Amino acid sequence: MARMSTTEQIAQLVESIRPKIIRWRRDFHQYPETGWTEFRTASLVARTLSELGFAVLAGRNAVKPEARMGLPGAAELREAKERALRDGGDPFWIAKMDDGLTGVVGVWDTGKPGPTIAFRFDLDALEIAEDTAPEHLPARAGFRSRYERVMHACGHDGHTAIGLGLATLIARRSDRLAGRIKLIFQPAEEGGRGAKAMVEAGVVADVDFFVAAHLGLMARKNKQVVCGVSHFFASTKIDVEFKGVPAHAAFAPHEGRNALLAAAALAVQLQGISRHGGGDSRINVGVLHAGEARNTIPSRASLKLETRGETSEVNQYMTDEAIRMIRAVAAMYDVSERIELVGQTIAASCDGELVRLVREAVCGMGQGLEVIDSLPFLASEDATYMMQAVQDRGGKATYMLLGTERKAGHHHHAFDFAEDVLPRAVEIFAHVLEKIIADHAG
Repeated sequence: MARMSTTEQIAQLVESIRPKIIRWRRDFHQYPETGWTEFRTASLVARTLSELGFAVLAGRNAVKPEARMGLPGAAELREAKERALRDGGDPFWIAKMDDGLTGVVGVWDTGKPGPTIAFRFDLDALEIAEDTAPEHLPARAGFRSRYERVMHACGHDGHTAIGLGLATLIARRSDRLAGRIKLIFQPAEEGGRGAKAMVEAGVVADVDFFVAAHLGLMARKNKQVVCGVSHFFASTKIDVEFKGVPAHAAFAPHEGRNALLAAAALAVQLQGISRHGGGDSRINVGVLHAGEARNTIPSRASLKLETRGETSEVNQYMTDEAIRMIRAVAAMYDVSERIELVGQTIAASCDGELVRLVREAVCGMGQGLEVIDSLPFLASEDATYMMQAVQDRGGKATYMLLGTERKAGHHHHAFDFAEDVLPRAVEIFAHVLEKIIADHAG
């Protein structure tokens, strides 16, 4: 009998774990957790990695506590931890995650000379109420979110399942590997809050090749594989609170200081920031809450907004202008302001050499894949902190897109993707890993 090729061996292994990959995705989908509260998800990832034979870094070994942004309050973290334990999280690993230190890194050291290669997978979900319509597959098939107003509306449940699938292949093909392999499971990608804290904990300090990926986005067809992206937007996430003075709206409105009007004026005026000539920019107010009662001058208001820029310099200009305008509006309405930066991302570029290597690896798979060198990302991702850290020490980094048809767009309450992309993604990552080793080990 003819010996199977590497491509055939990987395909056969992936096929053997296909049901497990789907089960992982559906389980994570049912128990979505937002940034820094991913206790259940992270603990199950850590346990699985440990069972496969990986050395596992968690808690303070994976996340620098003081480098985190947008951390929930103590009560929310405590409730999330209790819920995770109640819903099947692993107590041993949850105990290591303290107050939301939910990053996990699996390390596989082959003991043979070769590069250190890292793959990043994000864990967190979004504060969105999931669709209940029967045509929505998670609802129809019984794996819709069990938590109200929280769902995986961006595919991170799929990313986590892909990461565990890749971990399984690494464990089963370890005799063919060289160097060190790191699987980075990152919390709090939404809002640009998690990657920097993992970088500052040193998780990519020794990495020579770094690969991250996302399901869908600009890759909207099944079997599309995009080897790198351009146009990462740098971004800043800002929370604003205005505090005024309450008063009776009829007989003493002059005694009040209207925080609602200040917030409404700000939401409109921010759109008038002059655009920078150095590149595209964005600004958006996504949340505005204000007021206490119909007949009371509203004394409190809060906004959640973000800026974006085609370069870090353009985004910094937008951020500075937004902060200037916040303070000016507060002065105009005679209210006090509190400004908190709760998330940030930077711009980054993919390395052409690694993009070409990924193309060669994927093209070697066959399977009728449509391989595209690069597409514009046109959004923000804090994996850029990891990319830049690797590149700053002379390493190579790229960010892939894995094509899939979607039932609705990202961050939509009916978002879903074609689950066939999951085993295909595991296979792609396995080929990329072994191609990097083949070209750079020894």
